[in-house]
Amino acid sequence: MRLLHTSDWHLGRAFHRVNMLGAQAGFIGHLVTTVRERGVDAVVVSGDVYDRAVPPLAAVELFDDALHRLADLGVPTVMISGNHDSARRLGVGAGLIGRAGIHLRTEPSACGTPVVLRDDFGDVAFYGLPYLEPALVKDEFGVEKPGHEAVLAAAMDRVRADLSSRARGTRSVVLAHAFVTGGEVSDSERDITVGGVAAVPAGVFDGVDYAALGHLHGCQTITERVRYSGSPLPYSFSEADHRKSMWLVDLDADGGVTAERLDCPVPRALARIRGTLEELIADPGLARHEEAWIEATLTDAVRPADPMARLAERFPHTLSLAFAPERAPEDPDVSYAQRLADRSDQEIAEDFVAHVRGAGPDEHEQGVLRDAFDAVRADEAVREVAR
Repeated sequence: MRLLHTSDWHLGRAFHRVNMLGAQAGFIGHLVTTVRERGVDAVVVSGDVYDRAVPPLAAVELFDDALHRLADLGVPTVMISGNHDSARRLGVGAGLIGRAGIHLRTEPSACGTPVVLRDDFGDVAFYGLPYLEPALVKDEFGVEKPGHEAVLAAAMDRVRADLSSRARGTRSVVLAHAFVTGGEVSDSERDITVGGVAAVPAGVFDGVDYAALGHLHGCQTITERVRYSGSPLPYSFSEADHRKSMWLVDLDADGGVTAERLDCPVPRALARIRGTLEELIADPGLARHEEAWIEATLTDAVRPADPMARLAERFPHTLSLAFAPERAPEDPDVSYAQRLADRSDQEIAEDFVAHVRGAGPDEHEQGVLRDAFDAVRADEAVREVAR
């Protein structure tokens, strides 16, 4: 069976101030063409179909168009909800849509109930594990202390239990939206840390033939059977070095996996450039970036006049401008933002405690802070579900 694995469409999302809807429509067209020309038997979409719980109308219309075009091909599609989606909204009409061969899996309780497709070698069971917010699904899965590994492991126990009851030789594919250990993050993914831990081990997917992952925006191979497709378009400058793509996966009669990486069309290259304003304007080595979307970091000791306008004369697609004067870290003029760069909310809070009282929090106090941040995240998730 030939699968096309994609994820993290984030329909409705912009790139800085650039509307990406046209590029997203271009990707949908590319996806449909690939399915038709490469003889794909099933499409899997591993979450974050939308960029937010209540997407703009134009994004909903594009999703509707994608569903109709996929259904017209007669190729089954299995989709799950991600942490950016409203599972309840995405799942509306799932029963009816399923009759057209588009299978939406947004209910945690249905993790052990697969979509079963058949090829010349027998059945392939597709299990959809939507994003599992630990605080919201801990009771469903009977875990005492909510955490990503605990709830995902419980969901996979249901998958393996169902698989064991099926005919010998049934092959299996799991769709999951999670942060798996070994994956490389980018700036455009929403933090899902719970209890100080965001990642789960790849071993949690043992026992299935292929795990089609979503959440991380870089295409990557965790193991030969556990892969991220990544987002089809860039959504932050941290993705400047990404090669945007999908996985074309062949599942043989014995469950063996062969994967080919297929490039996605992107509207424009990304580039991060750094130096003084005069250096950036004059450097001939930067000519290759003149038509790219640009994130420029100026290192001038004194902020120059009209930097964006002057940069735009050479780089007309400059979208982001930052100032980072090259000073020693102990320099009192180093900006607050620079001092906090790459530090988590937990670390910033612990630094604040140390600053106020002269000593950092002890182990118990660290736990209190961690629980407080987890409670805020869980409350935000509940609010999104209720909207």
